[in-house]
Amino acid sequence: MDCLLIRHGIAVEQEEWKGTEADRPLTERGAKRVAQVASGLQWLGVKPTYILSSPLLRAADTAKIVHTVLNVRASVRLVDELLPHAAPESLITVLQRLPPNCCVLCIGHEPHLSRMAGTLLTGKPTTAFAFKKAGACFLEVTVPVKPGKALLRWWMGPAQLRAIGKA
Repeated sequence: MDCLLIRHGIAVEQEEWKGTEADRPLTERGAKRVAQVASGLQWLGVKPTYILSSPLLRAADTAKIVHTVLNVRASVRLVDELLPHAAPESLITVLQRLPPNCCVLCIGHEPHLSRMAGTLLTGKPTTAFAFKKAGACFLEVTVPVKPGKALLRWWMGPAQLRAIGKA
């Protein structure tokens, strides 16, 4: 199974947002940069068969943009297992239910994505693998999905992915 972990794009700052945290949106710049990152993913040949997203608006909007740019057939699925403080094991359970030959794109938040990457790569939920906004990593996950059994194929920040997208 191929698994791509992506952090949501640049969102309106918490101090500037008057609504609920769940409804804090991407900025215009954030949306534009996510589209450029998605172009980089397209150039890299990423072809997701599933897109899972945190239900928080900034992640769901990031997922919609990536979904459109990559022309993914499956609809975006909102899952609580990608919320910022979800346990990595809960997302592993979701991944275990997917077909073994799929490519799943998971869009979420910090610190969850760092802990998830750490769990899949090392078996422990470490935050040593930090994600910038709209940054991504591509993992080859053994099936059945188990902690510590993934291989890192690449890890890129948003600037690298945007540059690839312009190529």
